[in-house]
Amino acid sequence: MNKLSIKNKKIGLVLSGGGVRGMAHIGVIKAMEEFNLSAELVSGSSVGALVGALYANGNSIEEMLRFFKETPLFKYNFFTIAKPGLIDTEKYMPIFRRYFPQDSFEALKKQLSVVATNLEEGNQEFISKGELIKPLLASAALPPVFSPVNYKDKLYADGGIMNNFPSEPLKNKVDFVIGSNVSIVSKLGKRDLNNSLQLTGRTTGLMVYAINKEKIEQCDLVIEPQALEKIGMLDRSGIEKAFNIGYDRACWTLDKVLS
Repeated sequence: MNKLSIKNKKIGLVLSGGGVRGMAHIGVIKAMEEFNLSAELVSGSSVGALVGALYANGNSIEEMLRFFKETPLFKYNFFTIAKPGLIDTEKYMPIFRRYFPQDSFEALKKQLSVVATNLEEGNQEFISKGELIKPLLASAALPPVFSPVNYKDKLYADGGIMNNFPSEPLKNKVDFVIGSNVSIVSKLGKRDLNNSLQLTGRTTGLMVYAINKEKIEQCDLVIEPQALEKIGMLDRSGIEKAFNIGYDRACWTLDKVLS
């Protein structure tokens, strides 16, 4: 690999969607800190939006991990029959308020942009001002598990539906873009594709990667830990493993490319 110089450059960080695999983003941020790298602008989709918000909020690595470990994916009184989806996404608002009490993009220490899908209009929207918590919940509301979020009188869902790698908000605003992509595509064997769930996951992953491939390749530096593909999107037992995979891969990459 050729050596890169980032000294005195304004850094932007893109964080993809990818469920529990997104804990690798926290590992990437830890590695960046150890290499004295700090992003001024952050853009995220789905779990990338949540990690990005915690990073922009100034939370420590330990606090970021605690947020995901203590936030339940499935809680009996979060289930809903009154809304589309299994889980009422807005039930998570009190948990988010503990971390973001001011509920405002402007209160963050770094500039953050998140993407969510406007289900009614059929388009993606980048949100970077005003109310914070509802856009975060919307960006991570993966259907059909989580219900859409009512934000500004419209229904919004997971940003990854239309844009799983939202690098657009950083265009012409930073000097150097680091991309952390956890929706990776690695080689699989036949035994990894022997049931409908595995096949569905693989085909969905391929479609998402193909749509975002060009944007990923345009980053100045990309971190894509291939080992993440063996961690289930909603497998909470994989939180620490995904974090460590992301950290190890980021350390290896940064050590190789930085002068």
